[in-house]
Amino acid sequence: MSESTAASVPAAFAVSKRRLKFLGLTLDEAIKFFFGGNALVSVVVLALITIFLFREGFGFFAQNRQNLRIYRQAGLEYVDFIRTQSDDHTALTRYLSDLRLRQLNFFLREKKLPLADANNALAGFDDFVDKFTSPIDPIRAMVSDLTDQATAIKTKFIVAGDKQEERRQLLGEGKAEAAAAVKIDEVDFPTELKPLLATLPAYRQASHELVQKLGAVIDAAPKLSTPELDVRMDRFKSLVRIYIAGFPAVEKNLETWDFLKPVPFSQTFTSFIFGRQWLTASFWQDWYGVVPLFVGSLMVSIVALIIAVPLGVGAAIYVNQIATSAEQKFIKPCIEFIAAIPSVVLGFFGIAVLGQALRTLSHASWLSWVPGFPYSERLNILTAGCLLALLAVPTIFTLAEDALNNVPRAFKEASFALGASRLQTIIKIIVPASLSGIMSAVLLGFGRVIGETMVVLLCAGNRIAIPDFTAGFAVITQPVHTMTGIIAQEMGEVVQGSIHYRALFVVGLVLFIISLLINYAAQGLVRRYRISVG
Repeated sequence: MSESTAASVPAAFAVSKRRLKFLGLTLDEAIKFFFGGNALVSVVVLALITIFLFREGFGFFAQNRQNLRIYRQAGLEYVDFIRTQSDDHTALTRYLSDLRLRQLNFFLREKKLPLADANNALAGFDDFVDKFTSPIDPIRAMVSDLTDQATAIKTKFIVAGDKQEERRQLLGEGKAEAAAAVKIDEVDFPTELKPLLATLPAYRQASHELVQKLGAVIDAAPKLSTPELDVRMDRFKSLVRIYIAGFPAVEKNLETWDFLKPVPFSQTFTSFIFGRQWLTASFWQDWYGVVPLFVGSLMVSIVALIIAVPLGVGAAIYVNQIATSAEQKFIKPCIEFIAAIPSVVLGFFGIAVLGQALRTLSHASWLSWVPGFPYSERLNILTAGCLLALLAVPTIFTLAEDALNNVPRAFKEASFALGASRLQTIIKIIVPASLSGIMSAVLLGFGRVIGETMVVLLCAGNRIAIPDFTAGFAVITQPVHTMTGIIAQEMGEVVQGSIHYRALFVVGLVLFIISLLINYAAQGLVRRYRISVG
């Protein structure tokens, strides 16, 4: 440093002190005010974000109540009682299609029959499927007709609401004559719903005939090719009997249905919190249920943590306790460099490389014992979880190593003095002493994972459905959608202030609450651990 530069530093410092004195502050007070002011700004910004999130989100529930009220008053709810019956029959038909495919594969692979002969051998089963499928046709036709009627009623209601809004806007602009010219056709729901309700006797007749025909069909179910398939057929018969046993409940719902029954405000919460559908821009009915998104986020996060926690914590223990100086200088920058990779780049890598590689690997014969292998969906829970694990490892590694560094050196020396080996010291002394810090590292890694957007948006498959947990471990090969992904995907397409717009804010609220609960639970666990150690 030159003499002129060195001399300018005290001079500048003296000028700063004179300015602070002019403001009535000491240097210590100014430093305290500066950092305290930054903290205050952070608190204010966080408070504003929270207030905005709650304000925009809670408007959803009033709109959702109106959405559910229209669903009931227009008769859509009435039609859906019968539609569910038809959809359940379709699900049973898919079960039979799966049985046929399994039999066809048996004839082709085990019996070595040509395709034509295999199909001929399944002629009796195909006849059984036709007899099971055709009895539902009258109810499906009824659902189609009722759908048209209910949709027409809903359309009239929406048009009337639009006209009312137009009249209000014209009145607000002082255009009373134009507002009076707006014709509003009020919907007379009792009159409009009469044709809908008049179909109940026809439904009873069709339902009774369906019960008789399905009972006769399953009693004449054919024997299948293998004992395993016979077990599946027995399962099918049980499902059909359960299906038939639900018919009286459907009929009772239709008989007691009342379009004037009020929609309780609590239902607007429960339909969101426990709703199993996220369906938007539907001609029939929009549903905003967070369950499939929450389950998708949770599944991807669990897979990521299962991979990241052993790698991150194990690497931290190795680097901090075992590695040589040269190994530390090589391993630490390599792991920490992963955090600098943009998540969108990892997402592209997942689409172009990892997803295809894992799917190809799943078809390897030596991995056929793995549940879910082989699979066909290259973008799924497993692909997204592997990439999120890569993002979480640097966070877990860095914080876990800091926790290990904070263990007093005397603990380690005392353990060695008592004759413990290095491995015993690490497992029984170092890791337990740093466990609270390691838990914090894992939780921050979890926060990094569950809040990630681009990777899950690109690599999780974006199927809005609850995974099929009956598949066991193979569930991780199914595509899902996540809470962060749905916000990123749909926020740019929705109309501001619409129910869809506000529903996305409520999803953000759920993420916010989940983070608070996880942090609270983690702090409780850390406090309990510290008390038990003390």
